[in-house]
Amino acid sequence: RRMFISNLVEYLDSIKERDPAPRTRWEILLYPGVWAVGFHRIAHWLYRGEMFFLARLVNHLSRIITAIDIHPGARIGSNFFLDHGFSVIGETAEIGDNVTMYQNVTLGGTNPTNGVAGKRHPTIDDNVIIGSGAQILGPITVGERARIGAGAVVTDDVQPGATMVGQKARS
Repeated sequence: RRMFISNLVEYLDSIKERDPAPRTRWEILLYPGVWAVGFHRIAHWLYRGEMFFLARLVNHLSRIITAIDIHPGARIGSNFFLDHGFSVIGETAEIGDNVTMYQNVTLGGTNPTNGVAGKRHPTIDDNVIIGSGAQILGPITVGERARIGAGAVVTDDVQPGATMVGQKARS
């Protein structure tokens, strides 16, 4: 119990460092992204236990409440800050630690016949920032500390530290 509280405080403080809007941790607890990540942790636990129906049920309830759709199979690291809603994170997506993602982002898949077997969604390394409306598609990797601009469409690997803008995204 004590570990849960200290982890929650660390998580809320990590959000406060990246968002100037909240005045207190209590305010951050009202963020839909915080709720979506919390529901996802439960759904992912159920998914890993092969309780797929219950995992999807939690996922659907979360989507109704938060307008954020995170597949229960997605793997999410610590201190993931999803600012606002209307985002989609696919089943085989992997998100590292301290990632910031703004609203209306898709971490989407590709056609299984032309993708990597078993991996259709992107891998986002640590400390990445993803701007509003960005679409990151396919089994690609976005390197550590990369920045994805608002509205960018990314379909190829992104080097660590790169800033990507445009449709199709380019450095």
